[in-house]
Amino acid sequence: MKTGLACIGLTTLDVVARAIDALPEGEGTTLIEGIACAPAGTAAGAALVAAKLGMSVSLASAVGDDLVGRFIRMALDEAGVDLRALETLPGLPSSTTVLAVDSAGRRPNFHALGAGMLAAATPQALAAARSARFLHYAGIGGPRLDGGPGADLVQAGRETGATVTCDLISPQPSALDELKRILPHVDYFLPSAAEARMLTGQDDLFAAADIFISLGARNCLVKNGGLGSVVVVDGARTTLPAYAIKPIDTTSCGDSYCAGFIAALDRGWPPLAAARFATATAALVAQGLATLGKLESFEATEAAMRAMTLNGDV
Repeated sequence: MKTGLACIGLTTLDVVARAIDALPEGEGTTLIEGIACAPAGTAAGAALVAAKLGMSVSLASAVGDDLVGRFIRMALDEAGVDLRALETLPGLPSSTTVLAVDSAGRRPNFHALGAGMLAAATPQALAAARSARFLHYAGIGGPRLDGGPGADLVQAGRETGATVTCDLISPQPSALDELKRILPHVDYFLPSAAEARMLTGQDDLFAAADIFISLGARNCLVKNGGLGSVVVVDGARTTLPAYAIKPIDTTSCGDSYCAGFIAALDRGWPPLAAARFATATAALVAQGLATLGKLESFEATEAAMRAMTLNGDV
């Protein structure tokens, strides 16, 4: 019986500092509220959150053979993520992002390219795709995956019975060609609102979702930050509101939405209810620093859904 989740795509380390409202002149020391480090990226971030929510998770990606790569491995291993398909690429640094989060939760970031973008369709990645109940493909934009290898992984997962979800790595306009290969094998496509608008040229997010469905996706959920999400699933077309929270750091909220959605589907929740759980997952992540924020468990997230107020509720 197929179980668990396989995540394929980008792995980075996020170093998050808050609150930084301006860069001081000179070289003096400025005290801030906190600093956190965590594995992140479209694949590793989703993997870490899904593991926190109780899923069995494997990660197919790449890190460098540096201290950062060893730290990423250690943190994911401690979370229980299966790393047999996580490559270590000799002579390369690991992808790393420094995020300077301001008092309003905005997060200008500074990214150093590294091995994380070089995830590949290795035999280990193929085995992970074939063995998982859920396959989260978050590799569009990866140079070793685009052009066919990534589509082969997604097709293999789909043909062996996986439920396939898909997210994007900061796409260029060329990503639309890759989506034409990938989306016919995807059950749920989960772009951000900015990505959906950029790729389709549509301001209306329902119209953008319709374009992705016309390219083959069976369903589409567009993540729209503090405005919630636009959901087109199983014939239903609706907007789900976000929760009324004070965001501390919105890093990895998109990845956590994906992971929360998958974790709820894994528990047998219908898609609309799973999207509401995904919204709550992202809200908890946004209330703390880095990939996990204030996330504790699946059960705690269920409780938070009952306790938090939705935007627009009286």
